[in-house]
Amino acid sequence: MWRRLTEAGLRSTVARSLAMQPAAVFTPPQKVSAVFSIGDRPGALQSALQFFWKNDINMTRIESRPCKFSKDYDFYVDFDGDSGDIRVKKLISDLQSVCKSVTLIGSRKVPWFPRRISDMDLISQATLDAGSDLESDHPGFSDPEYRRRRALITAAAASYTHGAPIPNVDYSKDEVHTWGIVWDRLYPLLKQHACNEYLEILPELENHCGYSRTSIPQLQDISQFLKSRTGFRLRPVAGLLSPRDFFSGLAFRTFYSTQYIRHHSKPLYTPEPDIVHEVMGHAPMFANKSFADFSQEIGMASLGASEEQITMLARCYWFTVEFGLCQQNGERKAFGAGLLSSFGELEYSMSDEPQIRPWDPFDASKSDYPITTYQPLYYLASSFEDAKIKMRDFADWLPKPFHIRYNAENENLEVDRNVEFNSKAPKS
Repeated sequence: MWRRLTEAGLRSTVARSLAMQPAAVFTPPQKVSAVFSIGDRPGALQSALQFFWKNDINMTRIESRPCKFSKDYDFYVDFDGDSGDIRVKKLISDLQSVCKSVTLIGSRKVPWFPRRISDMDLISQATLDAGSDLESDHPGFSDPEYRRRRALITAAAASYTHGAPIPNVDYSKDEVHTWGIVWDRLYPLLKQHACNEYLEILPELENHCGYSRTSIPQLQDISQFLKSRTGFRLRPVAGLLSPRDFFSGLAFRTFYSTQYIRHHSKPLYTPEPDIVHEVMGHAPMFANKSFADFSQEIGMASLGASEEQITMLARCYWFTVEFGLCQQNGERKAFGAGLLSSFGELEYSMSDEPQIRPWDPFDASKSDYPITTYQPLYYLASSFEDAKIKMRDFADWLPKPFHIRYNAENENLEVDRNVEFNSKAPKS
């Protein structure tokens, strides 16, 4: 049985975390980048490439380009190793014997990003604000008991480390009552306006993860269920993360989720993501493979991206994962979490009032949006598969100095080029 976060349990979890060693930053294998020029003649490339396997060196990337001022060809290569390694020096010498020129190239500098899933432990500490820090206009600002509960829940989330079971929260009667009020208003509308993929999975969440009006589902149960379906998992977080850090989790098929709930005085309103938004809006959709893959596409595109590109991706995320619509059987249906967890905006999005455009990430990436009012604009996808393909095309269009692959078996990222970080990893 998973641990439950009672008052004593919450404090114990936090106390244990204080004695933990900081997470080690993963150091990926070193790579060397080079360019060599060869003449345009039969067998010229083969004569050069033979030296890689003869020196037992693994090439991770090769790209050819015509020389600008001759009929020769330049070949840009990346391979495992270090420029000071004896085998690499021998390779360069061998290449020089058959190539017109051989030049080593410096590394490409990009913002830091995690390379293995345990690096999530570093990111989870880099919240922009703690969930226990409330603004003066927050409904729970003047409620000391509510603030105390939030502080305990967020402190436990901050101490979580990858691979551990997510401790359950022993929600109070007031918290469960608040959940029930939202459930009663939202559930009938979901049956009417949610997409088929959401409605197909909801009964399974009720049967296997404790979804009901009288109990708040636990992240551990949901995470296990999602992992078995699509490989996605949930991870508790203490507060808001930057878009860059949040998206990097999606690259590892990991969704950062809060565990606290909105204040009971305003059960139908929340100024920030809470457990209602996370488990009613986001979690069910991650059980659908096409949607899960789509979300990972956004995460992968964010790795090493510029600040401008992160802003563009954040807009694409907002108009899909948060407020996306899709066409099903000739009707408009919701798949965005901001709609699926808000009965008011869910009804509004189905009306004739907002503007509706076909899903186009190139257009969405340039569109601004409000965060305190209903959306004046929504994008309508023909299907999740179509949305994923268009998002992948958009990600491929974004200039990036390397290619990256997610190794699902080892849960790490494999980069094909010599990359150097121009920013430091978050401190644990």
